Amino acid sequence: MRAVVQRVSEASVTVEAQVTGAIGRGFLVLVCAMAGDSESQAEKLARKIAALRVFKDEAGKMNLPLSSVQGSVLAVSQFTLAAQGMESGNRPGFSRAAPPDVGQRLYDHFCAVLRAEGVTVETGIFAADMKVALVNDGPVTILFDTAG
Repeated sequence: MRAVVQRVSEASVTVEAQVTGAIGRGFLVLVCAMAGDSESQAEKLARKIAALRVFKDEAGKMNLPLSSVQGSVLAVSQFTLAAQGMESGNRPGFSRAAPPDVGQRLYDHFCAVLRAEGVTVETGIFAADMKVALVNDGPVTILFDTAG
């Protein structure tokens, strides 16, 4: 699985003029299930993100996880993270993304594992046309790839 994690002071996702998820301080996580991914990769990714220490401690160092700052996650499915083929042209291909049914199952599992880790999770709507708004804090942006 792949994910782009952005530390935010706030973020929201809107589908058809309705806010489906919104958070204050925490992470906006754009997440993509890749072809061949499994539940164990979704679990590994969720646990890594829940434990990610990028919030400032009393000394100003990025040393605290979400739980220490009462942070939340806004998880947004993002199959375009599977883009490929840009070396030879200008139109990306997405054949490395998991099929939609598998992608949704793994996205839902990823969110469930985050919740089991004690993280408050808000979401977008899988495969919907979403409008994402955020205030990136730092900015701090980290890429995860469980295949790598």
